[in-house]
Amino acid sequence: MTISDVSPVRIQDRTAELAEIKAHAAAGPDPGATERQHAKGKLTARERIETLLDAGSFHEIEALRRHRATGFGLEGKKPHTDGVVTGWGTVHGRTVFVYAHDFRIFGGALGEAHAQKIHKVMDLALAAGAPLVSLNDGAGARIQEGVTALAGYGGIFRRNTRASGVIPQISVMLGPCAGGAAYSPALTDFVFMVRDISQMFITGPDVVKAVTGEEITHNGLGGADVHTSLSGVAAFAYDDEESCLEDVRFLLSLLPSNNRETAPREEAADPADRRTDNLLHLVPAHPGQAYDIRTVIEEIADDGEYFEVQRAWAQNVVCALTRFDGHVTGIVANQPVSAAGVLDIHASEKAARFVQFCDAFNIPILTLVDVPGFLPGVDQEHHGIIRHGAKLLYAYCNATVPRIQLILRKAYGGAYIVMDSRSIGTDISLAWPTNEIAVMGAEGAANVIFRREIAAAEDPDTERAQKIKEYKTELMHPYYAAERGLVDDVIDPAETRSAIIAALTMLRTKHADTPSRKHGNPPL
Repeated sequence: MTISDVSPVRIQDRTAELAEIKAHAAAGPDPGATERQHAKGKLTARERIETLLDAGSFHEIEALRRHRATGFGLEGKKPHTDGVVTGWGTVHGRTVFVYAHDFRIFGGALGEAHAQKIHKVMDLALAAGAPLVSLNDGAGARIQEGVTALAGYGGIFRRNTRASGVIPQISVMLGPCAGGAAYSPALTDFVFMVRDISQMFITGPDVVKAVTGEEITHNGLGGADVHTSLSGVAAFAYDDEESCLEDVRFLLSLLPSNNRETAPREEAADPADRRTDNLLHLVPAHPGQAYDIRTVIEEIADDGEYFEVQRAWAQNVVCALTRFDGHVTGIVANQPVSAAGVLDIHASEKAARFVQFCDAFNIPILTLVDVPGFLPGVDQEHHGIIRHGAKLLYAYCNATVPRIQLILRKAYGGAYIVMDSRSIGTDISLAWPTNEIAVMGAEGAANVIFRREIAAAEDPDTERAQKIKEYKTELMHPYYAAERGLVDDVIDPAETRSAIIAALTMLRTKHADTPSRKHGNPPL
């Protein structure tokens, strides 16, 4: 038979048949499946994709894929898509790849064909150099397919790892995620969760109760608030899917498509030379008085806008993405209103991961310093504050993007060094006239250095006060570090925004040579 022998009617029939198959796949396995999904307060896989991507931009791949498993009740159930919708579209006009579990089909459980579809879209994202977003709503491995389902997860994990630092990877949790399935989101750059409908855990409440006797709900064990405030696994929590997906879109607007590009610039209406006189009132001069570092970020950033990461976890450090003169910049800042801004295990780990992310994707880093030191205590030492603090130190030392340090007030001890000091490679170090850089606070230093003189004095309190004043005058005055070349300039707080933008502009063409090596060995 030749092409000329093919009747146009047959082609039309096949086209109609194809349309019917795709419509049936989109509708779900039975008429009530979508209603049951909506009754749980959840969107369907395709509704989620439509919400995430620009209208009409989605291109689906392997929509007709079916599983090949036999036995255990699967031979008569071979729905198209096999429970996952894959493809690409655009967000704000830029290409983004996506896959979404369809809970209406086998509970979104992963089988061989299901996994191969995900592998395909992950490979395409890496080849195209575009972000990958996973919309997770699945019941884990498909038990009926045995080890092939487990192997499918292994392929996902390997691809997550290969893509790490090459393309942005975002996981959106919109349903259950248990067992080995939870490791894929953990390997990605950012995890979003929605309260009440999404949970993540390795072993569920029933197993926990059987093994330890502890009784706990699904949300209590692995809900959104647990993972954003206690475990640090997730970065963001929302009350509904729509607001969650809207913020995923916003985050993507702040990120480059891959590690060979820079983040997209937006034309800035906020003048680069705008004075920041409000900082004179927002930040108390006394180093022991608390304030919210977010007010500083709002004052210096373009239009006061920023996007904070892991806001509810390790609150003594703030990590955020913002723009200066339209260019995306990462901010790491001590938070004096929480534990005085001290560095501890969780704060060190949070900041280290954020620094690594910014460095991987060519995002400059501004570090706002107001730190009294590392948190002392038996618990911190026994749980490895040395190792975790070294993670932050390693991340900064390893970073090759433009780096600016701004010391607002106190910067004491090892924490001063770790917070991107000149000695570990920051490009430009700035300080306000209120800066105090020293091994420790004046009170503690005086008690150590002059303990004999104080003890022998007729009036120990007066002697102590005199020695504290002497130590501050000699070693902690605001120009001490600048005189020794450890601070590039002491600036008027009202000129903070313009000074930061000037430094970032100068560093935009920065090039850093790195040693020839396979990779370093960070203190994980």
